[in-house]
Amino acid sequence: MQAPYIQFKEIGLSYDKDQRDTICGFSLDIKEGEFISIVGKSGCGKTSLLQMVAGMQIPTTGWITIGGHEVKEPVDKLSYVFQKPILLEWKTILENVLLPLQLKRKLTEKDMNKAKEMLDRVGLSDAIHKFPYECSGGMQSRVAIIRALLDQPKILLMDEPFSALDSFTRDQLHVQLNELIDMYKPTVLFVTHDLQEAFYLSDRIILLGGKPGRILQEYQVPFTRPRQKSILIDQSFFNFQQDLHERLQS
Repeated sequence: MQAPYIQFKEIGLSYDKDQRDTICGFSLDIKEGEFISIVGKSGCGKTSLLQMVAGMQIPTTGWITIGGHEVKEPVDKLSYVFQKPILLEWKTILENVLLPLQLKRKLTEKDMNKAKEMLDRVGLSDAIHKFPYECSGGMQSRVAIIRALLDQPKILLMDEPFSALDSFTRDQLHVQLNELIDMYKPTVLFVTHDLQEAFYLSDRIILLGGKPGRILQEYQVPFTRPRQKSILIDQSFFNFQQDLHERLQS
């Protein structure tokens, strides 16, 4: 049996002085290359789980391992895509994509060419010299994803990256993200409130809920990736989505 690549073991997290748990008893094994979506109502600890994987905060109880090593500090070969693209307004699109690499080492021509190639793959070849304020929200989201994948991270964390976009733009980005994940094959933890988005992108969906947050249900999505948009009108796809929606409302 394949050992888990990321492992949560009895995770508990408390913030306030009364030590009331935000998360309690969270355990989950994730295989290398899996795409895991975490869904649930606001306040159940979804973002906190991503931050703990990244080493941005440490659980109050339990532990997290990546590749068998406990996470005790910020993790290398990991990228984080936030709810907002967080682009520097005084830098061009190409400069924003290259910035994380530039902070690590001197840029090479190979870096420049790879960034341009990846931007072209998501339809931004004509925008590389534009500034963020000249770009739409969808374009900025594409930039954030390319920036996160440029150095080919082993783990990609995504915290509701498409929540502010219209449905048409989200659909386009789902297809492009699917293609990029299939190409670079990171292990993905994806937080979303959009159930259709979760089912379309994921291998497994973790329904988090309660106070403190805990796993209420785990869904294995029975459709191979990458997926075609036509799957959205498949009856079995709709049935799975409807079941999760009803559980979220309960």
